[in-house]
Amino acid sequence: MPLPAAASAFLDRIQAWPRLRLTVLILLTLMAYVAALNHGQALLWGMASLFLAALLTGLAWPRWLLYRLAISRKLPRRAAEDEAIELEIQVRNLGRLPRYLIEVADRLPFVGAANGALPQEPVLLGQLGSLGGGQEARFTLQVRAEKRGRYSIGPVQLQSAFPLGLTQISRTSAASLASLIVYPSLFAITALPLKGCPRLIHRGERALPHGAGSSEYRSLREYRPGDPPRHIHWPSSARSNRLMVREFEPLAAAALGIALDCHPGGQAGEGRRSTFEIMVKVAASLARFACEQGLPLRLLGAGHGPEQERQSGDAHFQLILETLAQVDMLAETAAAPAPDYAASLLAQAADAEPGETLVVFPAAALARGEAILPALMQLQAQGLNLLAVVFDLPSFGGPATAPLDLAALDIPCYRLGRDDDPGDVFNR
Repeated sequence: MPLPAAASAFLDRIQAWPRLRLTVLILLTLMAYVAALNHGQALLWGMASLFLAALLTGLAWPRWLLYRLAISRKLPRRAAEDEAIELEIQVRNLGRLPRYLIEVADRLPFVGAANGALPQEPVLLGQLGSLGGGQEARFTLQVRAEKRGRYSIGPVQLQSAFPLGLTQISRTSAASLASLIVYPSLFAITALPLKGCPRLIHRGERALPHGAGSSEYRSLREYRPGDPPRHIHWPSSARSNRLMVREFEPLAAAALGIALDCHPGGQAGEGRRSTFEIMVKVAASLARFACEQGLPLRLLGAGHGPEQERQSGDAHFQLILETLAQVDMLAETAAAPAPDYAASLLAQAADAEPGETLVVFPAAALARGEAILPALMQLQAQGLNLLAVVFDLPSFGGPATAPLDLAALDIPCYRLGRDDDPGDVFNR
């Protein structure tokens, strides 16, 4: 005979909520003892004793199960977005008697962070059916680093509600507290429309492909490992019976600056598909391109950290990655309004190297009503080369803005919508 819907729902609540199960068992125990005192029947006393034994067992047994158990956890200190992180868990039974049905949980705030909010509740990693006295159990599992950031991990904990599920007891390991930094994901960039700065002979602009930076012929010299094969002068090599290469005066040198817009207004989208997160991803990929090309690079935060000096090399790229992993939008208040992106660009341009290419993100500033186009024109007048990354704000759920006529200013532009792959856009 099926149970009524109300009774079935009540039983489901009892199974789902340990506190409710404990309350019900306490009430049953009290009712059984009251009935036994009133009627004095042996059966009622037996039922009351049974309920009391179940109550004491359900409260004390989980505590004993966790007694003399030790747990440790290993995980990497760095990862990238979407990377699978391997966790290694070790549980040791320091007692002589076996333990049963032990759960392992850990606080991993990056799990589920792709949608924006950082989960605070521990994540159940696994369950040990039994662990004999003096034995240890090891298991590994992989979790995905869903969103960039610096996270406080742990503590890892053991928990048990066996055998009756009346209460869940947990024990944590303070030694398992750790820190994890998740870098923004990267996409490959094969080329950028960078322009250099004339340094020695000519005046004017020159686009610099990888390995360029030479213009005026200077002399011939003997070939050295690493010289470009296209610079070999074959007639001289044939006459001297050794490889000779042409040497040039350096004419142009490119530098790259990335100016982030950390203003809270005008940003659109949620989680990893927001304009701010995609901007950080683009900045990290541009930084890797600059590192691979050996270009001096600086990162500007539009008046709000991060701000790095102009340098190059792998160490500088690593520093920029760590900065980008943690950068966030300004917390704007009435007493401390966020600075305008346009005004910040003009202030930061004072330290620009002549001919430097500055990457700007003007769409959100335009949506806020800032005078971004006059600022870009002034930057060009100061000798900076500009490269714009423009977001299609309506596709992210943001406000519609007047179209930016950057072609009239001779500013190369990459346009990104919510569903666009940045790698495809930058490598068309």
